[in-house]
Amino acid sequence: MVKKREGDPWMPAPEYGRSLTGLGVNLLVRDIARAVAYQKDVLGASVVYADPDFAVLTGYGASWMLHADHTYSDHPLSGSLAPGQVRGIGAELRLHGCDPDRAEARARAREDTVLAGAMDKPHGLREAYLMDPDGYLWVPDIPVKATPGGDDA
Repeated sequence: MVKKREGDPWMPAPEYGRSLTGLGVNLLVRDIARAVAYQKDVLGASVVYADPDFAVLTGYGASWMLHADHTYSDHPLSGSLAPGQVRGIGAELRLHGCDPDRAEARARAREDTVLAGAMDKPHGLREAYLMDPDGYLWVPDIPVKATPGGDDA
């Protein structure tokens, strides 16, 4: 495993690992700084910690990790990290409570890929489908407001 970080991380890895509970999301990314910028700028995530190898972000009641590809050189997934490989096919990373209209506008301003703009869906959510630079599909969503006399009444 190749590390680019200089100095100590914000907490020792074993301590952080023992602190994790529930479902964890770890995204492998080509460039931590680029991925962090997308998630801050487009999704409104907060950065807990970031270095060239690893980052932890939070937002909307969730937290997730990023690991740079180079940190996975000895990992079983390392063969699937070749340039040009699409990542995350079939997975939707949903951020409940993240305004899809705002996220879409920020993605368009950055010239990121918008697969589908914000729209109200029959399942009661307004959502957008946004692709980050590594090819992960982010779906910010908020509940659709109930209308008087509608199905929600």
